[in-house]
Amino acid sequence: MSYLIAAVVLVGLLGLANLLLLIGVIRRLRMTQDASQLPPEGLQPGETIPDFTATATDGEPVSAAYLRGNALIGFLSPGCGPCRELLPEFVKEAGRSSGPVLAVVVATPQDDPAMDIKRLEKVARVVTEAPHGPVQQVFKVSGYPTVLTTDATGTVVFSDAALPHQVHA
Repeated sequence: MSYLIAAVVLVGLLGLANLLLLIGVIRRLRMTQDASQLPPEGLQPGETIPDFTATATDGEPVSAAYLRGNALIGFLSPGCGPCRELLPEFVKEAGRSSGPVLAVVVATPQDDPAMDIKRLEKVARVVTEAPHGPVQQVFKVSGYPTVLTTDATGTVVFSDAALPHQVHA
């Protein structure tokens, strides 16, 4: 009888060890997931910004025509960790930009985007909207952060979750 108890305990311990190893493997896979295997986010290089209209937080209209001329466009969300990391760099890049800058702040009712909007308004035209809003739909964005740049004709030349210099560095 004691052999039977020992065998059950041993099998249980082996099962537990196997479960712990499996959890470790899953965590490692999630951490090292290759971003190139994920579907691209946003309009892709070579695509032209479709016509759209929105109203910025300063009351000014924003459209595809506004974004002609080497524009920088960022989609950020206050509840997003990577967005928090990118925000200071985006603000710096926007301050150096010679072309138009559009920041779309995507906020849920639980978010408080006021501080982000205040920082961005100093260097960009800011549009706020809920997730899956009309500007995000035009730009085919559903993940954050997403950064795009365009040339003088409104054609996308860069689209990524980082700034161009961060990707090419």
